[in-house]
Amino acid sequence: MEPTELQNELVSAEGRNRKAVLCQRCGSRVLQPGTALFSRRQLFLPSMRKKPALADGSNPDGDLLQEHWLVNDMFVFENVGFTKDVGNIKFLVCADCEIGPIGWHCLDDKNSFYVALERVSHE
Repeated sequence: MEPTELQNELVSAEGRNRKAVLCQRCGSRVLQPGTALFSRRQLFLPSMRKKPALADGSNPDGDLLQEHWLVNDMFVFENVGFTKDVGNIKFLVCADCEIGPIGWHCLDDKNSFYVALERVSHE
C-alpha cells in the first residue's frame, strides 16, 4: 500500500488508526478505532503460527516489518495474548485463535506495544 493511500485509508490526521484492528484469521477485534498511533520502526516478527510454536524461539523464519500500530498501554487492547519470553521479547498473538505473532513487545520498554499492519485486518 502506498504511503498516501495508507494515510488516507487507515491513518487519521492525528496519526491514529481510523478503523478497528482485527485478527486476519478469526476476525476478533484487537483494537478499537483511534486507540493506536501509526509508527514506522523496523522489527523482526517470526512467521505466523500457533502460540506454542512461537515460544521456543528456535525458528528464525519471519519478516522484517516496518509499519505498525503503537499502543502505549496493554489495557487498551480489546483482545490480545502474549507468548512466553523469547529473550527480552514477548510476541503479541490473537487471544481467541492464538495465531501470531501479530506484534512485538520488548520487556525493557513497558509502554510500547507494536502491532504490524501486515499481520492484521482493518474494518
